[in-house]
Amino acid sequence: MVYPSFFIFFTLLLTHLQPTISEPKIPETSLSLLMTIKASLDPHNLILSSWSPNATDPCNGSFEGIACSENGQVLNISLQGKGLSGKIPPEIGQLKSLSGLYLHFNQLRGVVPKEIANLTELTDLYLNVNNLSGDIPPQIGDMSALKVLQLCYNKFTGGVPPQLGSLKELNVLALQSNQLTGAIPARLGNLLMLTRLDLSFNHLFGLIPVKVAGLPMLKVLDIRNNTLSGNVPLALKRLNEGFQYANNPGLCGISFSSLKLCTTSGPNSNIPEPFASGTNRLPSKDLPESANVQQNGHQSTKPSSAAVVGVIGLLVAMAVAGLFTFSWYRRRKQKIGSAFDSGDCRPSTDQAREVCRRSASPLISLEYSNGWEPLAKGQSGISFSQEFFESFMYNLDEVESATQYFSEMNLLGKSSFSAIYKGILRDGSVVAIKCISKTSCKSDETEFSKGLKLLTVLKHENILRLRGFCCSKSRGECFLIYDFVPNGNLLQYLDMKDRNGKILEWSTRTSIIKGIAKGIEYLHGNKGHKPALVHRNISAEKVLIDHHYNPLLSDSGLHKLFADDIVFSVLKGSAAMGYLAPEYTTTGRFTDKSDMYAFGMIIFQILSGKCRVTQSNRHGAEISRFEDFIDINLVGKFKESEAAKLGKLALLCTHESPDHRPAIRTVIQELDDIISG
Repeated sequence: MVYPSFFIFFTLLLTHLQPTISEPKIPETSLSLLMTIKASLDPHNLILSSWSPNATDPCNGSFEGIACSENGQVLNISLQGKGLSGKIPPEIGQLKSLSGLYLHFNQLRGVVPKEIANLTELTDLYLNVNNLSGDIPPQIGDMSALKVLQLCYNKFTGGVPPQLGSLKELNVLALQSNQLTGAIPARLGNLLMLTRLDLSFNHLFGLIPVKVAGLPMLKVLDIRNNTLSGNVPLALKRLNEGFQYANNPGLCGISFSSLKLCTTSGPNSNIPEPFASGTNRLPSKDLPESANVQQNGHQSTKPSSAAVVGVIGLLVAMAVAGLFTFSWYRRRKQKIGSAFDSGDCRPSTDQAREVCRRSASPLISLEYSNGWEPLAKGQSGISFSQEFFESFMYNLDEVESATQYFSEMNLLGKSSFSAIYKGILRDGSVVAIKCISKTSCKSDETEFSKGLKLLTVLKHENILRLRGFCCSKSRGECFLIYDFVPNGNLLQYLDMKDRNGKILEWSTRTSIIKGIAKGIEYLHGNKGHKPALVHRNISAEKVLIDHHYNPLLSDSGLHKLFADDIVFSVLKGSAAMGYLAPEYTTTGRFTDKSDMYAFGMIIFQILSGKCRVTQSNRHGAEISRFEDFIDINLVGKFKESEAAKLGKLALLCTHESPDHRPAIRTVIQELDDIISG
């Protein structure tokens, strides 16, 4: 009877093992580890309130900014722009499966712990725009999977670690705007996959390494505002505008128009000035690995032609291999393995998924953050088709490519909840890309989708056009892509001078006033646009000026995407500048008449050429005393009849009682009568 007994034992064994096989558990240490990390990043518990020690599963979407794999391993931490004011804890290095760490745009302080180098699966490390200090840990050179290393806009000191030259997969190295010293390590020339290297606004000295100049994939090298010297390698000429080198007085070279010609010097001409013979600036033991300094004091020997050919062939082969590797990585990154959906395009079969990947259209393959899929099929309450949205969808790869991986060089501006980058799409179009954290957006996905729908249908000559959008799963951000407007915003013209210091003519000012009014008229639904839309945040900053001095209202309808607390925080600036209608403080509501109040303030600003509207401006408009409300820089070159009527119109639009303010249709009629031509 051995066999029946064995059968019973085997059955019991399988029954005992089954839960382990079919129900993968979250590692017991994950919750406690995340709480330790939270205590360090957010010591006052003001930001990460969703990270609760009582949570049963931190990977079920309840922990803000956390994305996990199917077996409960933390893959991404996306906490950019949250206002975190703590420190990066050494325990972060225990999240061995982490592939993306996004802590940029915060106020983190202290040093970067060396334990971060234990994250050997990490591909993206974004610590830029914080208050981090100390040396850059050389151990980062052991993070072999790293693709993007963003440490810029901090307070790092010391030198650039030569160990970073071991990051064979690195595409972007951004160290600008720190307090780094020493020479540029020649070992950075080993980064054959590097496309962008930004070392600008530091205190680096010495030569530009020849190996770095010859990197085959390099597109951008920014070394501005350092104290570099010596001959600029001719190989950098190929980068064209991608090579930025201003404010390095010691640089010289041929074929660079703004550089002086190099003078012939002695045998030490290739040695950076701080290490030239006889110097005592630094002890020899502190000598950093530098551009062309030879080991053991030996001078370099000229390579044979055969060696040169061999090296060139090797570089070409590695560049081709690198292109394939990089392309594979970008496609892989957009899926984040099995951590999220079966595919970015959500096909039902592998064959359909492959067709989606091969599509030539750049408007496919969206990503969505974990637990946040506002454009997923089947959303209830959405009355418009997925096909409509797909015509506006951009993928993350195109957004990253357009902005050169969110290069600080392309940063146009930022706030506590968003950042705007200039970008160039693959078709050559110049765009402005607004990056918004998903935590700043409406949590109701149906409402968010309706808000996006509204933005896509706003089309008017005085409204900034939305070209498209991308909701990124891996980054936890939504990107809004607009046409780029070259002449800045109206606020920049309040002394009413253009970019050449020329005073804006009277006709230009009146044309801007009329254009803003037409944009508001469109939003308020008086030109067949339904439903009517109240802008809520009209200001000189939101009026962009194109190359024809045509005004474009920006951020129209954006409040339909933002969470309420973000909308309210924006109002602080409007109130400080006087744009907020007085009735809002009692009613808490926006109406078309509150837009009219802001428009009246802008008329005053344009007429006076000043940011601040004073009681003197109002009184001058009331009695037509032009010296009190018309820009003195015009030196009398304006039409008094128009000025007097525009002053009265501004007073009417800013009447304390909303019932006494005119509707935009009435204002348009008045402007047609006031402004000639």
